[in-house]
Amino acid sequence: MLCARAWRSLSPLFRKAHPPAWKQTQSYTAAARLDLGGIYPPIATPFTAKEEVDYQKLEENLQKYAKIPFKGLVVQGSNGEYPYLTEEERVEVVRTVRGSLPADKLVMAGSGCESTRATVQLTEKMAAAGADTVLVVTPCFYKGKMDSRALIQHFTKVADNSPVPVVLYSVPANTGLELPLDAVVHLSQHPNILGLKDSGGDITRMGLIVHKTTTQDFQVLAGSAGFLMAAYCVGAVGGVCALANVLGRELCELERLCLSGLWEEARVLQQRLIEPNAAVTRKLGVPALKQAMEWFGFHGGACRSPLQSLTEAETQQLRRDFSSNGWL
Repeated sequence: MLCARAWRSLSPLFRKAHPPAWKQTQSYTAAARLDLGGIYPPIATPFTAKEEVDYQKLEENLQKYAKIPFKGLVVQGSNGEYPYLTEEERVEVVRTVRGSLPADKLVMAGSGCESTRATVQLTEKMAAAGADTVLVVTPCFYKGKMDSRALIQHFTKVADNSPVPVVLYSVPANTGLELPLDAVVHLSQHPNILGLKDSGGDITRMGLIVHKTTTQDFQVLAGSAGFLMAAYCVGAVGGVCALANVLGRELCELERLCLSGLWEEARVLQQRLIEPNAAVTRKLGVPALKQAMEWFGFHGGACRSPLQSLTEAETQQLRRDFSSNGWL
């Protein structure tokens, strides 16, 4: 029996929306909603030896990603080192990706900033640069004051003013702040908020969000490959997975197995992905992801300072995490 939602079988980019019960005067002209279902790598940003964005290497990575059956790419997410890029660089990277990527691939651009005003402005620029949708992370510098009231006001204003649909982004490992369940449920009613990327890894929370937002046609994306199969079981529609930068075809295969109800095969594949995924995320982070990309034929390279490259011991551990699961 399939755990994933049956409506995933609809058209690849769009599906009909339920009328949201949101009281406001702004008109949202799209009669159909973007279907977010699928796998997205949150792409890394290559740099030159002088720490400038290396657009040539970025283009070469994009040419390879275009051959993998991703639903789209997340650009300027956490793995893109967005906090270390200027606003101009963030926008130009999105523009470069949109210009290189086939039209049928979605571009989800990170536009979150600490202030609502700055987020609204950057969101508009990302849309103008070609983003199909924006991924907006929770503001967190004043995390002690970021309660449901503040976050609802923030995301509502961003969505009210965004030219493209908004995806909420909860990543407590980086922000120290989890987007509260009640805020997610409230925001799911907004006609310009499509869904949530949840990187917290709490499957019961994820399932509860799916359950409480079903009538709003709200779409939940798993934020890590480590719990992708479990997320599909509770109704997630896809995943934004750092490991997809390295093992993209394998993550797309796991998606296929889950949607086909081939759970035993999916379980075997999921188990082989857990250790490599942990290595390039919570254990060793972006430097490890970039190192692994080099091993698998992509341009990763060094991070922008102050992030440091892996030590020799860390590199050896990373290799073991991949080789012991049959990937190297």
